[in-house]
Amino acid sequence: MRMAKTPDAARTLRALSGGVLLAAAFALSGCATGPTAKPGDPLEPMNREIFKFNDAADKYVARPIATGYVKVTPVPVRTAISSFFSNIGDIGNFANNLLQLKITDASEDLMRIAINSTFGIGGLIDWATPAGLPKHNQDFGLTLGHYGVPSGPYLVLPLLGPSSVRDSTNWIASYPLNPGTYLSTEASVSMFVVQFVSARADLLGATDILSQAALDKYAFVRDAYTQRRQYLLTGAANAALPDYGDESGTTAAPPGAASATAAPAKPGMGGSSSSQGLPNYADPGAAAPASAPAGK
Repeated sequence: MRMAKTPDAARTLRALSGGVLLAAAFALSGCATGPTAKPGDPLEPMNREIFKFNDAADKYVARPIATGYVKVTPVPVRTAISSFFSNIGDIGNFANNLLQLKITDASEDLMRIAINSTFGIGGLIDWATPAGLPKHNQDFGLTLGHYGVPSGPYLVLPLLGPSSVRDSTNWIASYPLNPGTYLSTEASVSMFVVQFVSARADLLGATDILSQAALDKYAFVRDAYTQRRQYLLTGAANAALPDYGDESGTTAAPPGAASATAAPAKPGMGGSSSSQGLPNYADPGAAAPASAPAGK
């Protein structure tokens, strides 16, 4: 006799599966250090192996799907889908700005949600940004950092991508803030897949730049991610860029870090990610997809 899956059972199963991924990463970290590990990245041997897996998954699965999505989906439809998930991400931005007692930013987030959810037909049209309400980028990892919790070692999560010990808590905090959590299993999975593909499609251009610019993609993505996170937490003044000197003696800044210096002085949080530096695919406030990790 087949038992029907209840929404509660489905949510529990999804939460446990996320926990298993995270637990597996930490379990492997016990044997991850070695002669190639660096002080700033003690888990590098393990991280590189996970990065290779994520990179392959992105190359052979995520990117081809995203490319096909761009070819068959009209630009207005893609924009509407991106705006829809961005509106959902503002729920996490609001919650984390409120936790950090950033009342002005939290108020702007709440107004964005109200305007885009009503006049924007559920978030399909972004009226808030042209109205002068800025998009913030907040998540639970930045909230912990705001209160002095150190980031801990850099960590690459299977399929989720670049993170840190502190930032790996983002998926836990964003889980109850995502409306998809309360839908049926089929609807929730469908919503996640569309969000993932949409976010990956938005980064196709960044993938090409990264492939051409980086001799060591792992180090490039790691530095871009950590510098971007530092910028979001402390501002540009304390976010010195790593030196990527080339043969001509010039320095090339990583995409995530470069955008940080050009960003407004007022940092924000939102779901990573968009996570999220290069990653933060699904700014569910959140979690970066397989390729994000791989810097794709």
